Amino acid sequence: MFKNPVLVEVTRGDHVESVHRGAFIIVDGEGKTVREAGDSAQPVFPRSAVKAIQALPLIETGAADAYGLTDAELALACASHTGEVQHTELAAKMLARAGLDHTALECGTHWPSNHDATVALARSGQNPNALHNNCSGKHSGFLCVCCHAGIDHHGYVGYGHPLQEMIRGTMQEVTEARHDESNAAIDGCVIPTYAVPLKNLGTGFARMVTGNGLAPQRAAAAKRLMAACMAHPFNVAGSDRACTRLMEVAPGRIFVKTGAEGVFCAAVPELGYAIALKCDDGASRAADVAIAALLASLFKDDAKVSSRLSALATVAVKNRPGDTVGEIRAAGAIA
Repeated sequence: MFKNPVLVEVTRGDHVESVHRGAFIIVDGEGKTVREAGDSAQPVFPRSAVKAIQALPLIETGAADAYGLTDAELALACASHTGEVQHTELAAKMLARAGLDHTALECGTHWPSNHDATVALARSGQNPNALHNNCSGKHSGFLCVCCHAGIDHHGYVGYGHPLQEMIRGTMQEVTEARHDESNAAIDGCVIPTYAVPLKNLGTGFARMVTGNGLAPQRAAAAKRLMAACMAHPFNVAGSDRACTRLMEVAPGRIFVKTGAEGVFCAAVPELGYAIALKCDDGASRAADVAIAALLASLFKDDAKVSSRLSALATVAVKNRPGDTVGEIRAAGAIA
């Protein structure tokens, strides 16, 4: 894993100051490799990058329709949001439709990752609750599934809970990778996460946008979730986040979802391609640049979109007064 090629470099002046190694793979709708670098067979924890796959039961059980969830709410169910007011209010509405409130969430509590939202919350004299957790939308979706299916929602985050068994089976079928106790660990929001190869993650998301290899009902559910995310990128991430910016470059044409520790999954529906990426050192600054550069390469025949993506694939390094003194840029196996 740690012998992967350089994907991103950081310069200061005319010199390379740091490098970030990693691996990526681009897969088509038939599961064939289009391009790759590094070890795509090395299992990695995708963390939040697979939330759209984890949300499939929300559609497939009928919970989304039973509770009248909008596309904006479906996007939030696939989100790692920044805890802004729009996010927390929407998560609360999702819970209310299932007859619950934030006390049912078992994802834990943290301050909003958005600076302005944190300042506003603190100035109001309030403390954060579980709605401010970046995963509250996903967990609200989980709770909707439980309530609609008549499953006791208490302890829904546990490995042995019926909801997690449902999600585990879904993940395994979509990615064709083993999901069991042998490769399980605990994610930041308490639910299980599973170490699977990048190849399988890429295959899973290629299936999500093409429907290839999926039963008709699942293919329709996948298409609906992916479309909801692309239509509401702010709900998937938030202000000034890479996922938001990248999907806004070409509305309805790009899906991206980051995960902790330098993971990204992405898809381009019109091509039927998906990308799975992992930066070895877990640096989000590198993953953001790498995924933008890879997407730019896929849109090489669309100069406008490719140019805008390429601009996001180079980030200025600034000193304290704000002068540009270097850059973070795609390199090596990507450049």
